[in-house]
Amino acid sequence: MGRHKIAMIGAGSVVFCKTLIADILATPALRDSEFALMSPTETKLRRMESFVSRMIRDNGLAASVWATTDRREAIRDADFVVVMIQVGGFDAYAVDYEVPLAYGVDQCIGDTLGPGGVFRGLRHIPVLAGIARDMEEVARPGAIMLQYANPMAANCLALGRLTRMPFVGLCHGVQTTLDLIAGYCGIADKNAITYTCGGINHMDWFLRLEHEGRDLYPELRERFERPEYYKNEKVRGEVFRQFGYFMTESTGHLSEYVPWFRKNRAALALYCDEPAFGGESGAYYTWGKAMAEKYAEVDPLEFEETACARRSVEYCSWIMEAVATGRPFRFMGNVYNDGYIDNLPRDSCVEVPAFADATGIHPTRIGALPPQCAAACMTNINVQQLTAEAALTGDPEHIVHALALDPLTAAVCTLREIREMATEMLEAQRLWLPEFTGRTIRPTPVISIPDDVVPVQVPLDPALAIHQRFGKLVEQKTDR
Repeated sequence: MGRHKIAMIGAGSVVFCKTLIADILATPALRDSEFALMSPTETKLRRMESFVSRMIRDNGLAASVWATTDRREAIRDADFVVVMIQVGGFDAYAVDYEVPLAYGVDQCIGDTLGPGGVFRGLRHIPVLAGIARDMEEVARPGAIMLQYANPMAANCLALGRLTRMPFVGLCHGVQTTLDLIAGYCGIADKNAITYTCGGINHMDWFLRLEHEGRDLYPELRERFERPEYYKNEKVRGEVFRQFGYFMTESTGHLSEYVPWFRKNRAALALYCDEPAFGGESGAYYTWGKAMAEKYAEVDPLEFEETACARRSVEYCSWIMEAVATGRPFRFMGNVYNDGYIDNLPRDSCVEVPAFADATGIHPTRIGALPPQCAAACMTNINVQQLTAEAALTGDPEHIVHALALDPLTAAVCTLREIREMATEMLEAQRLWLPEFTGRTIRPTPVISIPDDVVPVQVPLDPALAIHQRFGKLVEQKTDR
C-alpha cells in the first residue's frame, strides 16, 4: 500500500487536529504515515508537532511528523489534505457575534449561516481556493481534500465552482444524531439503524429510519409529543412536528437557520431556554472566549493522553483507510450537487450518502427531497450562493444581499439596518478579507419624506388603470 503523506492544514486547531491524528494513528493501514502540519501560528504549530511526536513515540509507531508555516510545502506530494482552518481566530469570531447582536441578531453558534456564517465564509473561501490551487500543482495525482472548515456548504459550493480536484466536506451531525435517535427509541446499537439521509450540511433530513425492518418514525413521532422529549430538543422537535422529518441539527444550531425561534425575546424564551448549546445566546462565543483565555499562556496538550487505541466518530480516518486498502466505507459527504438531489440547484453543496474506496470518493443520488424539506434548504442555499459570489468576485454588495436573504437576519432587521451591519462588519474584518481591498459597501442615504409630499402621478397603461380604479372603489366601499 505504501506510505501516505497527510497534510494537516490548520494544525493549530488543538482539539480537532489532535482527534483526527489520533484516529489516523489508530488505523493499522495508516500507522506509518508522514504528517505535515501547517499553521500560520508558530506557537500553536510547535505545540501540536511536539504532541504528535509524543503520540508516535508512546505508541511505538513508524509514523513521522514535521511542521511548517509554508502551506505549499506541506501539500507537496500529499495523498490527503485535511483542512480545519479558522481564519482570524477568536478575534474575527468576536466581530461575527458582537456586531450582529448590537443589531438584534442573536446567534447561539454563528459559524454556518447568519452574519457569523457569512463572514466566516468570506474569510475561508479565498484560502480554500489557494489550497485547491496548491493541490492541483504540487500534490500527488488523485490527492483528496477532506474539508472540515465551516461554513461547510458555502465553502464546498465555492470549491465546486473553482476546481475539479477531488474533495469532500465532512461533518459529524449525522453520526451524533443517530446516537440520539437510538437513545430515543431504546436501540442499544445505533449501527443497527438503517437510514437514508439527504439535504444540505446542518439541514440534513432523515428520509428513512428503520430498525430490523421496522419503521422508526411512528415511534419517534410519538416520543416527541411527550413533554420530556420535546423539552430536550424544542427547536428540532418543533421542526420535526411541523415538517414531518427529523433533522440532523440540534436546537442551538438549527434555531439560527430558520426565522421562527430567535427573532425576538419571546421566541428565545419559549424555544431557546436551555443553557449552552441548547440555544443560549453566544454559547459558542462564551466557550471560545473561555478557552482562549485559559490557554493563552498554557499548553493545552501538555497533559493530554497520547493513547491511540479507539477511533472517534469523525469520518476522516475511515475514508483514508478505505482509499488505502480498497475496502469500501459508507459515509455522509458534502459535495457539489451533480444531480445527487433533484430538487436542489446544481450550483449548491448537498450532503448525501457517499462511498470511499481505492478509486476515490463516490457520492450517490437520492432523488428528490420532500418539497417542504427542499424549500427549507433553499432558504439557506440562497445565502450560501451569495456568500460564495461575494468571496469569489470581491463584490461587497453581495455581502448585503446574502445577509438580506438570511432567514434569521431578515426576521430581525430592515434592509437599511442590514446594510449598516454589513458595512460595520466588513470594516472591522478587513485584515482577514483581502478580496475586498479597496472596495466598500455602497452607502444608501436616508430619504426624508415631508408630511405634505404627494406621490408622483405616473401615466398607466389603460389595462392597469382599470385595476387601479377598481382598487379605489374597494377602498371607498370599505370606508363606508
